[in-house]
Amino acid sequence: MSLPRKSQLALLTLARLSEPLTMSSLRAYMFYQLKSFNPALPDSTIAYQAGLLTTGFTAAQFLTAMLWGRLADSDTFGRKRILLIGLIGTGISSLGFGFSTSFAMAMFFRTLGGVLNGNTGVMRTMVNEIISDRKYQSRAFMLLPMTGNVGNIIGPIIGGLLSDPINQWPGIFGPGSFIGGEHGVQWMITYPYALPNLVSAVFLIGSGLCVILGLQETHYMLRDRPDWGLATGRSIKGLFFRRKGSSQYSLLASSDPSEAVPANHPDAHRKKSKPKLRRTLPFRRIFTRNVVITLASRGFMAMHIGTWQTVWYVFMSTQRADNSQTSGFLHFTGGLGFPPPLIGLAYALVGVIGVAVQFVLYPPLQARFGTVNCYRFSLFLFPIVYFLAPFLARLPSTNPLSLPASGAAVWAGILFVLSLHVFGRMIANPAGTMLINNCCPHPSVLSSIHGVGQSVMSGMRMLGPLTGGWVFGAGLDAGVVGVAFWATMLVALVAGLFSMLVWEGDGHEIILEGDEEYGKERVQMRELRR
Repeated sequence: MSLPRKSQLALLTLARLSEPLTMSSLRAYMFYQLKSFNPALPDSTIAYQAGLLTTGFTAAQFLTAMLWGRLADSDTFGRKRILLIGLIGTGISSLGFGFSTSFAMAMFFRTLGGVLNGNTGVMRTMVNEIISDRKYQSRAFMLLPMTGNVGNIIGPIIGGLLSDPINQWPGIFGPGSFIGGEHGVQWMITYPYALPNLVSAVFLIGSGLCVILGLQETHYMLRDRPDWGLATGRSIKGLFFRRKGSSQYSLLASSDPSEAVPANHPDAHRKKSKPKLRRTLPFRRIFTRNVVITLASRGFMAMHIGTWQTVWYVFMSTQRADNSQTSGFLHFTGGLGFPPPLIGLAYALVGVIGVAVQFVLYPPLQARFGTVNCYRFSLFLFPIVYFLAPFLARLPSTNPLSLPASGAAVWAGILFVLSLHVFGRMIANPAGTMLINNCCPHPSVLSSIHGVGQSVMSGMRMLGPLTGGWVFGAGLDAGVVGVAFWATMLVALVAGLFSMLVWEGDGHEIILEGDEEYGKERVQMRELRR
């Protein structure tokens, strides 16, 4: 409640919510949608295709995220326009994916979504510029991953419940139903996985509209330029919230949009000062030692988490195998055999656990141990998860919902594995974001640094699912399903080792001409922290 500029943070988190909602929704049914394109394909091929779909999105982000970051740093585009392009692009991608009828078509639209989406880095930059006071930044940066977890709760439920509605809800959409009529809803029959994507697209468009009408530009050169969207938003707000006899108010350029000043106040008519030009750090100078090490650690972390997200949900969808006759501790195969609704439920557990961790555990841990120590500790939890996860296939379960006996063992194992993974991720993500933000060598390239960070992480996430899906399929064929998980464990160990070399900067390591006075203050603050 003590965070300043809550209205701006609320709009930013709404925009952030729309993307994980879309991503997590499709994971609940992606395996089955790919299977519907060609039911004759074996599970190992479907696993590889799932990895390719994830890779297509992240590969496109890898190639374009740095460009979006540079455009967001320019005084031609700014932060807000790039954010809107990302929201609209993701909406188009979602619609195209839902109405796809082949793997090639689905691959195209997933890749298009990655090309048009550079929002993660831009959002992180805007959080830093909206909340400039460092004492609030740990909580402010926690909002984005926390919102991601809310999306991870809602998205899988939407995906699991709305996918293939003709078969899941025949009394509502099927032949002879009230909505479907005599023959059922034809477009749902032809495109059984379009409905959850349609819902996601509507949410994305709604988020974009809210950004247009209410979100302020944070780029220091563009803050005071006229914004027709904000003017329209204020007019609409005035129509619904105007009160009789109230004073007329006008906004100050430097004030919070939720705070107004009476029209007769002397500050209300002060002349807006033109933003002061300052030098920009050349792109070639942004790669300091700390920037490179921080990006390496975050990159390997993104690689193993991206691999996990592909391998884990394919593992849940893969049919169970009889491992009673297998020999050897590591020689077993098969998955959990979950249908889409149960996959959605399991994925929603991730979001619930994540929100609880971020609200209850992260703030006191960050205050007690500091950003770097929390980051390092969390990264060494992931290897434990990746070693244990495939052994869930060996737990006896004839029915995942038969809780009194075999089903209880499977769900207890899932809850333990997911809790440990989410705990690590919910500590590592906000801490890692703060470390990237603070390793920035100069404020003029902040969005570029976040764009580079998103590009590096997208590139590593591209490699992870691509190789992970292939290795998982090969492991199924060889009768050792755990190979993909244990290879991911090695990547997680590398990320942890790099984190031991990371140190927390102050966001202004390089002093340019014209920064001398500001630079002296930063040096004094740096010495005080040491």
